[in-house]
Amino acid sequence: MSYELRDHTADVAVEATADTLAALFAAVAEGLTAASAQSVPATPGDRFEVEVAAESREALLFDYLDRLIYERDVRLVLPADHRCTVAEPSETDRTDESDDPDAWRLAASARGVPLDAVAAREIKAVTYSEMALERRGDGWRAYVVFDV
Repeated sequence: MSYELRDHTADVAVEATADTLAALFAAVAEGLTAASAQSVPATPGDRFEVEVAAESREALLFDYLDRLIYERDVRLVLPADHRCTVAEPSETDRTDESDDPDAWRLAASARGVPLDAVAAREIKAVTYSEMALERRGDGWRAYVVFDV
């Protein structure tokens, strides 16, 4: 899994590759962390969990990153050290009648580094502008633009 920050007019973009879809989501989230702060201290931070469901892979990635930005603002932490699992739509994944059997699902966790411990720049939002999420050979590639 890897990511690279890319210059983008008035914004910042993350391009990531990984062997699995879950690792790709984690790599893009690590790219979001890197775009937010040049370095992340190893200071302890409490892990927190997030769960997201969406109608497509692209919407799931967008909603996941949007949720990380929300958690940053509410918890006053920089999400780091991301771990993800991604589940495709399936009838067997349904836990109760209110769950959508056609939804993509993500369960993730991140270490919350207190914002006062980092020199962070504000990432305002994730955008659909130029978003790409695709299978390439044996792996996956994503490109995501963030509004700064």
